[in-house]
Amino acid sequence: MSGILYMVPTPVGNMSDMTPRAVEVLKECCVILAEDTRTSSVLLKHFGITTPLIAHHMHNEHATVSGIADRIESGESVALVTDAGTPGISDPGFLLSRECRNRGIEVITLPGPTAFVPALVNSGLPCDRFLFEGFLPQKKGRATRIAELAELPYTLIIYESPLRLAKTLGQLGESFGKDRKASVSREISKIHETTVQGTLGELEDYFVRNIPKGEIVIVIEGKQQEAGRVHINKYKNNKTDS
Repeated sequence: MSGILYMVPTPVGNMSDMTPRAVEVLKECCVILAEDTRTSSVLLKHFGITTPLIAHHMHNEHATVSGIADRIESGESVALVTDAGTPGISDPGFLLSRECRNRGIEVITLPGPTAFVPALVNSGLPCDRFLFEGFLPQKKGRATRIAELAELPYTLIIYESPLRLAKTLGQLGESFGKDRKASVSREISKIHETTVQGTLGELEDYFVRNIPKGEIVIVIEGKQQEAGRVHINKYKNNKTDS
Protein backbone atom coordinates (compact mmCIF):
# COMPACT_ATOMS: atom_id res chain seq x y z
CA MET A 1 0.00 0.00 0.00
CA SER A 2 1.34 3.42 -0.99
CA GLY A 3 2.24 6.01 1.60
CA ILE A 4 1.21 9.67 1.62
CA LEU A 5 3.04 12.88 0.80
CA TYR A 6 2.23 15.54 3.40
CA MET A 7 2.90 19.19 2.55
CA VAL A 8 3.34 20.79 5.97
CA PRO A 9 3.38 24.57 6.46
CA THR A 10 5.72 25.91 9.13
CA PRO A 11 5.67 29.30 10.93
CA VAL A 12 6.86 32.35 9.01
CA GLY A 13 7.83 33.93 12.32
CA ASN A 14 6.00 33.12 15.53
CA MET A 15 6.45 29.49 16.62
CA SER A 16 2.94 29.56 18.11
CA ASP A 17 1.56 29.57 14.56
CA MET A 18 2.52 25.89 14.24
CA THR A 19 -0.66 23.81 14.38
CA PRO A 20 -1.06 20.70 16.58
CA ARG A 21 -1.93 18.72 13.45
CA ALA A 22 1.31 19.75 11.75
CA VAL A 23 3.31 18.62 14.79
CA GLU A 24 1.45 15.30 14.85
CA VAL A 25 2.11 14.63 11.15
CA LEU A 26 5.82 15.44 11.47
CA LYS A 27 6.12 13.08 14.43
CA GLU A 28 4.33 10.20 12.74
CA CYS A 29 5.76 10.27 9.19
CA CYS A 30 8.79 8.17 8.22
CA VAL A 31 11.02 11.01 7.05
CA ILE A 32 10.91 14.81 6.72
CA LEU A 33 12.19 16.56 3.60
CA ALA A 34 13.59 19.97 4.52
CA GLU A 35 14.64 22.94 2.41
CA ASP A 36 17.42 23.61 4.94
CA THR A 37 18.01 20.90 7.53
CA ARG A 38 19.73 23.37 9.88
CA THR A 39 16.70 25.67 9.95
CA SER A 40 14.24 22.81 10.29
CA SER A 41 16.29 21.19 13.06
CA VAL A 42 15.56 24.18 15.28
CA LEU A 43 11.83 23.83 14.63
CA LEU A 44 11.83 20.08 15.26
CA LYS A 45 13.78 20.43 18.50
CA HIS A 46 11.34 23.10 19.71
CA PHE A 47 8.40 20.69 19.29
CA GLY A 48 10.20 17.52 20.37
CA ILE A 49 10.08 15.93 16.91
CA THR A 50 12.73 13.25 16.30
CA THR A 51 11.78 12.13 12.78
CA PRO A 52 14.84 11.86 10.45
CA LEU A 53 15.55 14.85 8.20
CA ILE A 54 16.91 14.84 4.65
CA ALA A 55 17.64 17.81 2.40
CA HIS A 56 15.23 18.65 -0.41
CA HIS A 57 15.79 22.05 -2.03
CA MET A 58 15.89 23.86 -5.37
CA HIS A 59 19.42 22.64 -6.09
CA ASN A 60 18.70 18.91 -5.74
CA GLU A 61 14.94 18.46 -6.16
CA HIS A 62 15.11 17.55 -9.88
CA ALA A 63 17.49 14.70 -9.06
CA THR A 64 15.71 13.45 -5.93
CA VAL A 65 12.01 13.66 -6.81
CA SER A 66 11.81 10.25 -8.48
CA GLY A 67 13.55 8.42 -5.63
CA ILE A 68 11.37 10.06 -3.02
CA ALA A 69 8.22 9.14 -4.93
CA ASP A 70 9.53 5.55 -5.07
CA ARG A 71 9.83 5.52 -1.28
CA ILE A 72 6.26 6.78 -0.87
CA GLU A 73 4.98 4.19 -3.34
CA SER A 74 6.70 1.50 -1.28
CA GLY A 75 4.63 2.49 1.76
CA GLU A 76 6.54 5.28 3.51
CA SER A 77 4.71 8.47 4.44
CA VAL A 78 6.85 11.54 3.82
CA ALA A 79 6.44 15.16 4.97
CA LEU A 80 7.84 18.15 3.11
CA VAL A 81 8.64 21.40 4.92
CA THR A 82 10.39 24.56 3.82
CA ASP A 83 12.25 27.16 5.87
CA ALA A 84 8.99 29.03 6.49
CA GLY A 85 5.46 29.04 5.14
CA THR A 86 3.65 26.62 2.85
CA PRO A 87 5.67 24.34 0.53
CA GLY A 88 5.27 25.23 -3.14
CA ILE A 89 4.62 28.93 -2.51
CA SER A 90 7.88 30.46 -3.82
CA ASP A 91 9.58 27.42 -2.28
CA PRO A 92 10.28 23.80 -3.31
CA GLY A 93 7.25 21.53 -3.45
CA PHE A 94 5.64 21.70 -6.87
CA LEU A 95 7.86 19.13 -8.59
CA LEU A 96 7.35 16.48 -5.90
CA SER A 97 3.62 17.14 -5.64
CA ARG A 98 3.26 16.81 -9.43
CA GLU A 99 5.28 13.58 -9.52
CA CYS A 100 3.15 12.05 -6.78
CA ARG A 101 -0.09 13.12 -8.46
CA ASN A 102 1.10 11.66 -11.77
CA ARG A 103 1.73 8.32 -10.02
CA GLY A 104 -1.60 8.31 -8.22
CA ILE A 105 0.04 8.88 -4.82
CA GLU A 106 -2.12 10.74 -2.30
CA VAL A 107 -0.95 14.27 -1.50
CA ILE A 108 -2.33 16.04 1.58
CA THR A 109 -1.54 19.70 2.13
CA LEU A 110 -2.17 20.96 5.63
CA PRO A 111 -3.57 24.48 6.05
CA GLY A 112 -1.23 26.87 7.77
CA PRO A 113 1.06 29.88 7.61
CA THR A 114 2.00 31.80 4.48
CA ALA A 115 3.27 35.36 4.43
CA PHE A 116 1.27 36.82 1.57
CA VAL A 117 -2.24 36.31 3.01
CA PRO A 118 -1.71 38.46 6.13
CA ALA A 119 0.10 41.05 4.00
CA LEU A 120 -2.82 41.19 1.56
CA VAL A 121 -5.41 41.63 4.30
CA ASN A 122 -3.23 44.19 6.13
CA SER A 123 -2.85 46.28 2.96
CA GLY A 124 -6.41 47.57 2.94
CA LEU A 125 -6.54 46.85 -0.80
CA PRO A 126 -9.24 44.65 -2.39
CA CYS A 127 -8.87 40.96 -1.49
CA ASP A 128 -11.62 39.55 -3.71
CA ARG A 129 -9.38 39.19 -6.80
CA PHE A 130 -5.60 39.11 -6.60
CA LEU A 131 -2.53 37.74 -8.35
CA PHE A 132 0.31 36.22 -6.37
CA GLU A 133 3.41 36.92 -8.49
CA GLY A 134 6.06 35.82 -6.00
CA PHE A 135 9.58 36.99 -6.89
CA LEU A 136 10.01 39.00 -10.07
CA PRO A 137 12.63 37.87 -12.61
CA GLN A 138 16.00 39.24 -11.56
CA LYS A 139 17.29 40.16 -15.01
CA LYS A 140 15.94 38.70 -18.25
CA GLY A 141 12.28 39.53 -18.72
CA ARG A 142 12.00 41.70 -15.61
CA ALA A 143 11.00 44.96 -17.34
CA THR A 144 8.58 43.13 -19.62
CA ARG A 145 6.91 41.36 -16.73
CA ILE A 146 6.54 44.55 -14.70
CA ALA A 147 4.94 46.25 -17.71
CA GLU A 148 2.47 43.35 -18.04
CA LEU A 149 1.58 43.48 -14.35
CA ALA A 150 0.95 47.22 -14.55
CA GLU A 151 -2.06 46.62 -16.82
CA LEU A 152 -3.81 44.06 -14.63
CA PRO A 153 -7.02 45.17 -12.88
CA TYR A 154 -6.61 43.21 -9.64
CA THR A 155 -4.45 43.45 -6.53
CA LEU A 156 -0.88 42.21 -7.04
CA ILE A 157 1.39 40.51 -4.50
CA ILE A 158 5.17 40.44 -4.92
CA TYR A 159 7.94 39.06 -2.71
CA GLU A 160 11.22 40.99 -2.50
CA SER A 161 14.44 41.07 -0.54
CA PRO A 162 15.03 44.04 1.79
CA LEU A 163 18.16 45.18 -0.05
CA ARG A 164 16.37 45.35 -3.41
CA LEU A 165 13.12 46.83 -2.08
CA ALA A 166 13.68 50.53 -2.80
CA LYS A 167 15.00 49.83 -6.32
CA THR A 168 12.05 47.55 -7.08
CA LEU A 169 9.55 50.12 -5.82
CA GLY A 170 11.18 52.64 -8.17
CA GLN A 171 10.87 50.28 -11.12
CA LEU A 172 7.26 49.53 -10.27
CA GLY A 173 6.52 53.24 -9.99
CA GLU A 174 7.91 53.87 -13.47
CA SER A 175 5.52 51.34 -15.03
CA PHE A 176 2.51 51.54 -12.71
CA GLY A 177 2.68 55.26 -12.01
CA LYS A 178 4.10 56.80 -8.85
CA ASP A 179 0.59 57.46 -7.53
CA ARG A 180 -0.55 53.81 -7.58
CA LYS A 181 -1.58 52.73 -4.06
CA ALA A 182 0.51 50.03 -2.40
CA SER A 183 1.71 48.64 0.91
CA VAL A 184 4.87 46.96 2.15
CA SER A 185 4.73 44.39 4.95
CA ARG A 186 7.80 42.97 6.65
CA GLU A 187 8.47 40.33 9.29
CA ILE A 188 4.93 38.93 9.20
CA SER A 189 3.96 37.42 12.61
CA LYS A 190 7.33 38.36 14.16
CA ILE A 191 8.02 40.85 16.96
CA HIS A 192 8.94 43.67 14.57
CA GLU A 193 6.10 43.12 12.08
CA THR A 194 5.21 46.35 10.28
CA THR A 195 3.06 47.43 7.33
CA VAL A 196 3.67 50.76 5.60
CA GLN A 197 1.02 52.08 3.23
CA GLY A 198 1.13 54.83 0.63
CA THR A 199 1.70 55.35 -3.07
CA LEU A 200 4.56 53.63 -4.88
CA GLY A 201 6.37 56.98 -5.01
CA GLU A 202 5.92 57.59 -1.29
CA LEU A 203 7.02 54.06 -0.41
CA GLU A 204 10.12 54.34 -2.58
CA ASP A 205 11.12 57.57 -0.81
CA TYR A 206 10.44 56.02 2.60
CA PHE A 207 12.50 52.90 2.04
CA VAL A 208 15.40 54.78 0.46
CA ARG A 209 15.67 56.52 3.84
CA ASN A 210 14.69 53.50 5.96
CA ILE A 211 16.42 50.34 4.72
CA PRO A 212 14.34 47.43 6.04
CA LYS A 213 15.32 44.02 7.33
CA GLY A 214 13.53 40.69 7.09
CA GLU A 215 11.09 39.15 4.64
CA ILE A 216 9.21 41.63 2.44
CA VAL A 217 5.77 41.45 0.81
CA ILE A 218 4.67 44.21 -1.59
CA VAL A 219 0.93 44.56 -2.29
CA ILE A 220 -0.14 46.84 -5.13
CA GLU A 221 -3.50 48.19 -6.21
CA GLY A 222 -4.77 46.91 -9.54
CA LYS A 223 -5.12 49.24 -12.51
CA GLN A 224 -8.29 51.24 -12.28
CA GLN A 225 -10.47 50.72 -15.33
CA GLU A 226 -11.91 53.79 -17.00
CA ALA A 227 -15.65 53.87 -16.72
CA GLY A 228 -17.17 53.22 -20.11
CA ARG A 229 -19.47 55.78 -21.53
CA VAL A 230 -23.08 54.78 -21.32
CA HIS A 231 -25.18 55.75 -24.28
CA ILE A 232 -28.86 56.06 -23.55
CA ASN A 233 -31.23 56.08 -26.46
CA LYS A 234 -34.39 57.95 -25.79
CA TYR A 235 -37.38 56.94 -27.76
CA LYS A 236 -40.36 59.22 -28.19
CA ASN A 237 -43.71 57.58 -28.54
CA ASN A 238 -45.77 59.45 -31.06
CA LYS A 239 -49.43 59.03 -30.61
CA THR A 240 -51.77 59.62 -33.53
CA ASP A 241 -55.19 60.85 -32.69
CA SER A 242 -57.87 58.95 -34.46
